[in-house]
Amino acid sequence: MTKFPNDFIWGTATSSYQIEGAATKHGKGPSIWDAFSSIPGKTHNGETGEIACDHFHKYKEDIQLMKNMGVKAYRFSIAWARVMPTGKDRINEAGIQFYSDLIDELIKADIVPWVTLYHWDLPLALQMEHDGWLGASMPNYFAAYADLCFERFGDRVKHWITLNEPWVVSILGYGQGVFAPGRVSTSEPYMAAHQLLLAHAKAVHVYRKKYSHQKGTIGITNNCDWREPLTDSELDKEAADRALQFFLGWFADPVYKGDYPSIMKERLGDRLPKFSSEEKDMIKGTSDFFGLNHYTTMYAAHNDGTKKEQSVYGNGGISEDQHVDLSLDDNWKLTSMNWAVVPWGCKKMLAWIDERYGNPDIYITENGCAYNDELINGQVNDQERLDFYQGYLKACQEAISDGVKLKGYFAWSFMDNFEWASGYDKRFGLHYVDFKTLERTPKKSALWFGEAIKHNSADI
Repeated sequence: MTKFPNDFIWGTATSSYQIEGAATKHGKGPSIWDAFSSIPGKTHNGETGEIACDHFHKYKEDIQLMKNMGVKAYRFSIAWARVMPTGKDRINEAGIQFYSDLIDELIKADIVPWVTLYHWDLPLALQMEHDGWLGASMPNYFAAYADLCFERFGDRVKHWITLNEPWVVSILGYGQGVFAPGRVSTSEPYMAAHQLLLAHAKAVHVYRKKYSHQKGTIGITNNCDWREPLTDSELDKEAADRALQFFLGWFADPVYKGDYPSIMKERLGDRLPKFSSEEKDMIKGTSDFFGLNHYTTMYAAHNDGTKKEQSVYGNGGISEDQHVDLSLDDNWKLTSMNWAVVPWGCKKMLAWIDERYGNPDIYITENGCAYNDELINGQVNDQERLDFYQGYLKACQEAISDGVKLKGYFAWSFMDNFEWASGYDKRFGLHYVDFKTLERTPKKSALWFGEAIKHNSADI
């Protein structure tokens, strides 16, 4: 049996808006997702996160389920508007108390909290008053919010993630308009990404300057799918690498190298915001680990500009700026999100990060799959999900054997939840949630994942 390293971190993950509910309760302010999901036609069946999984009231029950699985770490996000209803100035002590109680309950269950400060649910007031992530004042507001969280929770939280998937915020929120705040533009994604990176850096510097005595770690989580060259031609190899730089390098290069990828600067010119020399110094080195959310793989081929561009969704950056065509292999199995199941792509993704960014400590902070699960006679036989996890975890083992410093793995997600614009039909969870009764039921994959944790191996 192939084992993971003895100090390997096994966890599950969630986000605040997707599970908490209590969207207008106990002093919480509205977020951009509260507003966006209330607009007819923006989400599947008009569903919202108003109740979601009601984790706000059921967190003790949920933590017991984690403990039963043997989970060692739990990654969750704080709802900014729950602790600061307008995103600035006034503090909601009821919101602070909720997260304090949640953290205490996790520690009591011997589960290590990993806290994400921002998972897309910006306080609505900041969107209305300061133009959201397009506003120049946002990095300072985010740093002040982060300061509050470090002050109140940092005595017990030793693992922080500033931003979750700023690519999604930038492209789907400010480019395609399919996620909150729902803006459509070919220029705003680059502007929003710039402010997000500055916000991340300022929050990290607050933590390192004021809270070093807490002896924690802090980083950022980016998402990226693997891009495999469609052929062995140099043009397709360059296209695949270009796609990865527009996708992951866009956000990781400034953090690890001090600036945007050269290919982006060449292709975008003045459309890509520029960091000052002081900002480059501020951003570089602001992650103690490399957080990666990885789900799928696609083939990439060079497009000379005469062919129709692929959809921006999943392609990183703005599609027409890249000259890359994406495709799938007809033999690849697909999830209900039509994402291909390609474990070897995960291994190659980890190797690319390892080489480009100098062998950093890597944590897969999300990996998982959605299927149309059914509860039959009190059980969910989600064999496809079990096979998915086993395949991807074996790929992780192979990457570690090759020298990649993969230190942990968080399954997405702990339980079925509000899957953003897709509503409640897309089930990613290890636990089945009946959204009428809100009862939780462990799936076959949850039982297997618990055994994998117990044996520290995917070979079970």
